[in-house]
Amino acid sequence: MPSTIKKLEKQLEEANSYEEWKSLAIEHDRGSGRAHWKKIDKTSLYDYASIRSRLERLRYFRENNDNIGLLFTLNEGIHGNMGGMGKPVLYSRAKFGTKNLIGDYVDAIVDALEHLRSLDSDHPGFLERLDFFRRASKCYGRSALMLSGGAILGNFHVGVVKSLVEQDLLPDVISGASAGSLIAAVLGTRSDDELKAFLDTERLIEELRMEMDLVNNGLSNATPRINHRMLKEKIAKLIPDMTFQEAYEKTGRHINISISPSDVHQTSRLLNAIASPNVYIRKAVLASCAVPGVFPPVMLEAKNVHGHPQPYLATRRWIDGSFSDDLPAKRLARLYGVNHFIVSQTNPIVLWMLHDAKSDQAGVVSSLRHFTMRSLKEWYKVSNTLVQKYFKSSPKIRRMANMANAVVSQEYTGDINIIPRYRFFDPRKLLNELTEEQLRFFIREGERATWPKLEMIRTSTKISRKLTDILEEYEAEELTHLSKQHQHHLGADLPQGRRA
Repeated sequence: MPSTIKKLEKQLEEANSYEEWKSLAIEHDRGSGRAHWKKIDKTSLYDYASIRSRLERLRYFRENNDNIGLLFTLNEGIHGNMGGMGKPVLYSRAKFGTKNLIGDYVDAIVDALEHLRSLDSDHPGFLERLDFFRRASKCYGRSALMLSGGAILGNFHVGVVKSLVEQDLLPDVISGASAGSLIAAVLGTRSDDELKAFLDTERLIEELRMEMDLVNNGLSNATPRINHRMLKEKIAKLIPDMTFQEAYEKTGRHINISISPSDVHQTSRLLNAIASPNVYIRKAVLASCAVPGVFPPVMLEAKNVHGHPQPYLATRRWIDGSFSDDLPAKRLARLYGVNHFIVSQTNPIVLWMLHDAKSDQAGVVSSLRHFTMRSLKEWYKVSNTLVQKYFKSSPKIRRMANMANAVVSQEYTGDINIIPRYRFFDPRKLLNELTEEQLRFFIREGERATWPKLEMIRTSTKISRKLTDILEEYEAEELTHLSKQHQHHLGADLPQGRRA
């Protein structure tokens, strides 16, 4: 048996499709006994008794067609980490999925929501149900995908995104910094059909081959500096000439691009259809990819009232978004009500220090990582304070100190973290040319790192995705409902003779 398990683990690492990986994972769970573990409710990892009790109540009201009782039970609270069932450790025991009880409970809630959605009844009425769906959606929150910086390592994001799109699990809220901004922009400017066509592996390799040409022509052995013109041409080929507002209207996806200040007294910004609707996405990506010392700071452009491009914040220049806001979780939470973050992390500055939260358990290595990161943050904070005090006449030094402090003080993980198996990469090669073989490697690595997380993502986002679908339908119907009510009241207010 141990030899069989080891063989399956090797096959899992080398799987070439999600279907193949899933079949092997299920077989591994059967052989290791984890399939049996999933069937047993009892565990110390979460409040299984509370979840079981709520599940039985939901089933009782559904079986007895008690819609009022069903709505009351749902009103008691819907949130993703009910009883601790959202803990990553619950998905670390088995290769595929987690406790059956968790899946059953989530399915029961989705079934109840769908049942209430389709009711043709006044008990509860349309407006009461609409109010509930709005409150439930706000309470439960929504998920976002955050794509970090990473230079050529950012091609890993492509495999992550490809897997999410194929499983229809791509969140509507997406952020990107540096290399991640390019992928975010691709997602935000293509319709679902266009995106699926773009992510076809062979077509994708052809598109990404442009990056090889860019690097080959733009770098020299002496001074690894990207050619400004060629980078703009590459971005122009990959990203349509659109503003953030135009992109949102086309795709319905909320894309967000982080940019960092190039001056001491500036603050970072998160560009999107809410805060900067008329800014051109191409320029935003160009700014977010402007690595200091490699690429010059960038001035943004926006569409004016006449439809022509003009400078946006003309006195300011912007650089690589990873330096100040690699993962803009707080801003996404404020703008979109996001409380669940899926992170694809390839930032080489911190990659070596990260661990997979899927298996986040107490241990010496994990403790050392946390201690090292905390100590480093405190040291940089103190150092930056001293630099700002004693180097007032040296803006360049102060700017570099601020940048270093910003990098160290950030959070680089989310609720579900997709991290490459490779943690160490020669920094001298981050801007080197990529062969077709290397491109395929990064994309496949992204896919293989995502497959073990798909069931966790599917379960964690199932309720929010259902609520979003229902609200879109109900809010469209609300206009019709209110219009009919308005016409009715107008008719009632008219004199008797006028009604005829």
